[in-house]
Amino acid sequence: MKAKFITFEGSEGCGKSTQSEMLCRYLKSRGQKVVFLREPGGVSLSEKIRRILLDPESRVSPEAETLLYMASRAQTVKEVIAPALSSGKVVICDRFLDSTVAYQGFGLGIDIGFIKTIGKFATCGINPDLTFFLDLPVKKGLEHRLRCKDRIEKRSFKYHQAVRRGYLKMARLEPERIKIVKVLEDKMATQENIRKLTDAF
Repeated sequence: MKAKFITFEGSEGCGKSTQSEMLCRYLKSRGQKVVFLREPGGVSLSEKIRRILLDPESRVSPEAETLLYMASRAQTVKEVIAPALSSGKVVICDRFLDSTVAYQGFGLGIDIGFIKTIGKFATCGINPDLTFFLDLPVKKGLEHRLRCKDRIEKRSFKYHQAVRRGYLKMARLEPERIKIVKVLEDKMATQENIRKLTDAF
């Protein structure tokens, strides 16, 4: 596997961070050069933006929220993702542009055409080769976030349902890229399904 861009998507509490890190270790064990990132974040400026976006005390409009996610993404692409792909590495990212379409588009009602247009600018036209959507019922996912909720996690159940529906719609529209992976009780069983899809890619 050379110069592949793999992203993980999903609603709150679905285990993206765990599963993406597990895949990263798996590919490294097979001799792959892998770069792992999370969104928003990954580089200094993007981590600062992350703190603003997730702080429950932040007052951020839907429009500003959308643009802040894009700004974070643009910096990460320029500093890390584009150079890594150019050097032939595998890049694994915990969230990418699909998150903005789902959370700010389907969730907050920001025009999806606008999101995709500005997204193309922010990403320099870089698209994931393979995306895993970790599907878990909204109620079950939010149960994992009962204690320390960030600004996004605090939103209504209806909002999170809209986000999940958005992801499922995107997966139906792009079945070759977006693979739906059901989240199982056994984390390793979920990971095995992810590895099989990655190896077959």
